[in-house]
Amino acid sequence: MRGGGARMSWQRELDELARRKALAAAMGGPARVARQHAGGRLTVRQRIEQLLDPASFQEVGALAGAGEYGADGALAQFTPANCVFGRGLLDGRPVVVAGDDFTVRGGSADAAIARKLRMTDEMAAALRLPLIRLIEGSGGGGSVKTIETTGRANLPGGLGPSSGMDLAIANLGQVPVVALGLGAVAGLGAARMAASHFSVMVKDLSAMFVAGPPVVARLGEVRERQELGGWQVQIAAGAVDLAIDSEAEAFAAARRFLSYLPASVWDLPPRVPGWDDPARREEALLAMVPRDPRAAYHMRRILAAIADHDSVFELGAGFGRSVITALARFDGWPVAVLAGDPLFHGGAWTADACQKIIRFIDLAETFHLPVLHLVDCPGFQVGLAAEQSAVIRWGVRAIAAITQTSVPWCSVIVRNVFGVGGMGHQPGNRLALRYAWPSARWGSLPLEGGIEAAYRAEIEGAADPAAKLAEIEARLSALRSPFRTAEAFWVEDIIDPRETRRLVCDFANLAAPLRRPGPVRFAMRP
Repeated sequence: MRGGGARMSWQRELDELARRKALAAAMGGPARVARQHAGGRLTVRQRIEQLLDPASFQEVGALAGAGEYGADGALAQFTPANCVFGRGLLDGRPVVVAGDDFTVRGGSADAAIARKLRMTDEMAAALRLPLIRLIEGSGGGGSVKTIETTGRANLPGGLGPSSGMDLAIANLGQVPVVALGLGAVAGLGAARMAASHFSVMVKDLSAMFVAGPPVVARLGEVRERQELGGWQVQIAAGAVDLAIDSEAEAFAAARRFLSYLPASVWDLPPRVPGWDDPARREEALLAMVPRDPRAAYHMRRILAAIADHDSVFELGAGFGRSVITALARFDGWPVAVLAGDPLFHGGAWTADACQKIIRFIDLAETFHLPVLHLVDCPGFQVGLAAEQSAVIRWGVRAIAAITQTSVPWCSVIVRNVFGVGGMGHQPGNRLALRYAWPSARWGSLPLEGGIEAAYRAEIEGAADPAAKLAEIEARLSALRSPFRTAEAFWVEDIIDPRETRRLVCDFANLAAPLRRPGPVRFAMRP
């Protein structure tokens, strides 16, 4: 019986399985792994280990790669595919994670197995799980060496199955997608970075570009890697949301971003209750907005004062800087916060700020996040630079995106609401809660500059034009009082700033049962 049992055993195949898994775990080999570490970068397997909860990674396709066989048919050498992916737990929640192995042909197409990369998006969509991409290299994209290894040139086939980008784009409307650029990222890898809801670069370690310095140099533009596509370039351009100092911080940022979102559009954002009093009053709010309407102030301090303690997570701080976009919690409920920042352009909506608003509002709508708007918008940016940037087109698109939302909305008018840009302070086609601080100012135009235009003849014809201007300004300032507007019920409530947190927490609790899981009509666009 003992001998027969040995003959029936599958131990030989299990030994071969263990051998092949060990070869896959060796990645590109000791020399290339050492080169990766020498460049200050982790390997893909180390990244996955540090990102996910301990011992939770379940790899898919570890045996995929290119094998070389001897005359006896035995495996002589094995090069694993340069995509490592599977499922795991992130703070106890299941996710799909896929990483490029730069130690195998620099992550390029001639070492890739397209089916592996495509299956990451398929799995995230089918199982309704967040997807985290760890990108380094071309992300499965092209290399001129592919011509030699395949014997032909690749004809780009559009956003279809051959690129995998069809699923990547579709997933923006289905599951949260995080992209971490952890080295040089080019071509299709850069496209996968852009096709995400949240993207991160590591300062001075990452770079991202459509084509790298060697290609650009052939076109007559000689640039170093960081000069061409470093974090400062991409953050200012709005191509990437966040730049941090280390890979460990990138993993922490991914965890935090996903903590505000549901696993997919078929779920609702999770509540984390219990650590902050919703009725907390902050006395400092009384003095945060100066009486001088020309003086700037710190909107971030207002947001930090009214949100749950340490819950504010800002996105895209280096782009469209006249507008702040952040995720925060109120009484434990996740809320998407849009706010004007008077420190930049007085809070006026620039073309890039409008692009930032559109993307952020799409995120809130896609994942059923109520919106809080802390309003300080003197209108669209004006002047030649604004006109050259097509600010009116981008501004109208931003207002359209706001109008198209269906998620609950609350606006708190902190100071300015003027002009066409001011129309975007709330969706105008449905009920939105709205409160105003005593510091609020609104109108078709600010008095400053508007008086000179509207009363030019009267001012120029006066014996003392300066005195006449001051007289008109005093008269109109009295009429512009927010209390006059409240009398006509053109604004619903003027509130004590110290009551803001209580009222927004009340809004978050009212909004919670109104959220509806499922795909939305206007989902996230790249």
